[in-house]
Amino acid sequence: MPHLILPPSCRVPDREITPPEVFRDRRRFLKEMAAAGLITLAGPRLMAQALSRSVSPEAQSAALSLYPAPRNGQYAVDAPLTEQSVAAAYNNFYEFSTAKERVARLSADWQTRPWQVRVDGLVENPVVLSIEDVERLAPLEERVYRFRCVEAWAMVVPWTGYPLRRLLEHVRPTSEARYVRFVSRLDPEEMPGVHELRHYAWPYHEALTMEEAMNDLALLVTGIYGEPLPPQHGAPVRLIVPWKYGYKSPKSLARIELTAERPPTFWNEAVPSEYSWTSNVEPDVPHPRWSQATERRIGTGERVTTLPLNGYADQVGQLYT
Repeated sequence: MPHLILPPSCRVPDREITPPEVFRDRRRFLKEMAAAGLITLAGPRLMAQALSRSVSPEAQSAALSLYPAPRNGQYAVDAPLTEQSVAAAYNNFYEFSTAKERVARLSADWQTRPWQVRVDGLVENPVVLSIEDVERLAPLEERVYRFRCVEAWAMVVPWTGYPLRRLLEHVRPTSEARYVRFVSRLDPEEMPGVHELRHYAWPYHEALTMEEAMNDLALLVTGIYGEPLPPQHGAPVRLIVPWKYGYKSPKSLARIELTAERPPTFWNEAVPSEYSWTSNVEPDVPHPRWSQATERRIGTGERVTTLPLNGYADQVGQLYT
């Protein structure tokens, strides 16, 4: 889900986001369908089907049969879910746009099947997995998590996936592995934001310590709201680390690498004075440009108190003592 908003001096004017001569023709079909009400942000299943024109009907049916997955009530949240249509229309995904409301439209016809994820580095069993392999590596379940952006807004979202540790156990980390590095797919022809923000160190990359990655809360995610992930949410597979700010949960994963040395991370590398490598949700530690003590719930506008480690201190607090 979200990355970060740039300061006003760095924002890209909307008129410059998509070079018309490159993207107009290929997007016209879906724009016309959206205008006719045939594809809506409130209907991710219809959108997912429309976006999978290159995938056989059998493959589409097999993918959709996995959703919805059973909900794990152990991860209930004492707050109402964010409306599906609201979450679908409010996304940080800078590869497409710095404007949250434009991401869903600009990413709408991005093909995310077929897809592969390479898992390598300090492992005994390096693999290249198709998205179908990823979805079937462990039983899928739905978990409702709080999601907290560093920009001081928040959602409550039902994600579908399984603990990241299940994948790590499958590749068998060596004793030297201390960190897990994540790299998102880079597709400049389909990602207009990359051209406008070319000074950044693309592709998007993040990392966790091995202890963080093995914690049961760290979730490898393939679905949302009981359906496969749509592009604006990081299709077809992403990470969710609910006790950290949202930019620590990279989208559209293409590679997972285990390393001995601490890898650089995208926002810490770009603006180290504002974004720490660890980036836990700490309400008592303000961002240099705003307070983190409270958060605004997207969809309702309600302002609530931010919880230490986003409410997950009991599960992960021991990692930082």
